[in-house]
Amino acid sequence: MGMPVSSKTSVQSTRKAGAGGNLSNKRVAVLGAGKIGGILLRAFLQKKLVLPKNARATVKHPERAAELSKTLGVAVGTDNRAAVRGADIVLIGVKPLIVAEVAQAIREEVGPKTLVISVAASVPTSLLEQKLPNGVPVIRAMPNTPCAIGEGMTGLAKGRHATAAHLEIARTLFESTGRVAVVDEKLMDAVTGLSASGTAFIYVILESLAEGGVKMGLSREIATLLAAQTMAGAAQMVLQTGDHPALLKDGVTTPAGCTIDGLLELEDGKVRVTLIKAVVKATERARELMFDK
Repeated sequence: MGMPVSSKTSVQSTRKAGAGGNLSNKRVAVLGAGKIGGILLRAFLQKKLVLPKNARATVKHPERAAELSKTLGVAVGTDNRAAVRGADIVLIGVKPLIVAEVAQAIREEVGPKTLVISVAASVPTSLLEQKLPNGVPVIRAMPNTPCAIGEGMTGLAKGRHATAAHLEIARTLFESTGRVAVVDEKLMDAVTGLSASGTAFIYVILESLAEGGVKMGLSREIATLLAAQTMAGAAQMVLQTGDHPALLKDGVTTPAGCTIDGLLELEDGKVRVTLIKAVVKATERARELMFDK
């Protein structure tokens, strides 16, 4: 017997537009404008939260810097310290292993009035606080790749010196890319394992559903469309109604119908426990990333 469920989910995500005030006059530096850093910078610019003249970014190679600068219309270089000079908000998007090195390099250019936001998986705010001058506010963020289309999910946790006002600035930035959930920092690795890594798990499920459609005679194009829109619609039902997924599932499952037979196959294949284990494994791995050699 399963546990009784309430009709509404207990976790709420928000889209409080402008909660952090007007950021257009803020100078923002994105250190490591690679995959996720580049996605975020593009979103900030497209939503006009950050003006091109107030944005700076860095990448590893000069050729890529020139290309990105031309594409985005912002100053892009390879010198992190130079990029941070005079910035109000610094977003660190480099790999976890070099976060400490980058923090050490920019420490002379930041102070208590500089908000530092890290999107590096597994790196605690305490590490940055140790490497940066005393009193610098640090916020840890974990976005995912759907931020690229404005449908992202970002977890936020504030460090020791960050205030509610700093958190609202970060919330405003990341709500331009989707939804935001604020959690205790001890839960950030779980956010990584669920929403950051979880997109890959969802793609496997989507692909598998489409393959089932192909097996039953649908074209691959139609099967993929059916699977993708079905998953998108189901997710929106959870987000918009607030109903527990189990209740929504029951609404589809009629007595002696076809859905219950499919659900029995899923249970027989241990899909539920396998997905739970996938999140657990990804979370455990997230805790180790900064220690990789």
